[in-house]
Amino acid sequence: MTPATAPRPTSRALSFDAVADQYDEARPGYPPALFDAVEELAGRPLQGARAVDVGAGTGIATRLLRARGARVTAVEPGPAMAARLHRTQPDVPLLRGLGDALPLADGSADLITYAQSWHWTDPARSLPEALRVLTPGGALALWWNIADAGLPWIADQDERIRRWSGEGAHGAHSVSGRGGELPAELNPAERRVPWTRRVPLDTHLAHLGSHSVFRMHGEAAATAFLAAERAELLRLFPDGTVEEAYVVELTVARRA
Repeated sequence: MTPATAPRPTSRALSFDAVADQYDEARPGYPPALFDAVEELAGRPLQGARAVDVGAGTGIATRLLRARGARVTAVEPGPAMAARLHRTQPDVPLLRGLGDALPLADGSADLITYAQSWHWTDPARSLPEALRVLTPGGALALWWNIADAGLPWIADQDERIRRWSGEGAHGAHSVSGRGGELPAELNPAERRVPWTRRVPLDTHLAHLGSHSVFRMHGEAAATAFLAAERAELLRLFPDGTVEEAYVVELTVARRA
């Protein structure tokens, strides 16, 4: 069920709405080992857990949580992203809202997840909201797919994007203002989960193009950059298949 209105996200966060289908089709998922680590650090299985996936986007993490048996409610502010999620997962309860003001009752969740989305919130608001909605003993899990810049080609690509965008970081390789660290009094635990995927070059470029840094620089500029990037990558991957390497950075804290 989707309410008619929702709090307004930032213009940069809302930029994903313009590429909702591309986002869902090209963005990487998450490896099974990530969800093993979530279960370990949360101290309970995902099977049967009442989970809330905040900033769910098109539901990439939502699908994987459900595959592990969690009973997931999705929270997403963007209308087009939410529409894509509802179209592909019509049986998932879906609420339009922000992490800074969760549209959920006190103590109603065993697990709250932020997959690639905590950095869009104001932690001074989103953390108290998460703790309010969690049941005692429940867990808050934050994670990001970070492209592994230890590989020279990924580091080189990151530098090209930095020079082009004039920004210190972009979403594919690092997350500016990520704010993944939680207060020490919550005793947060961290894991790093490496993984890879092999995708066609077109998928890799569509993945890059779905990030906010490209959306905010405009269609013409993004198209020109990605065309040049295609030529660069074809020198490295002449068969047109790119092996992307990631490290998922995970932080989990339990509510007392």
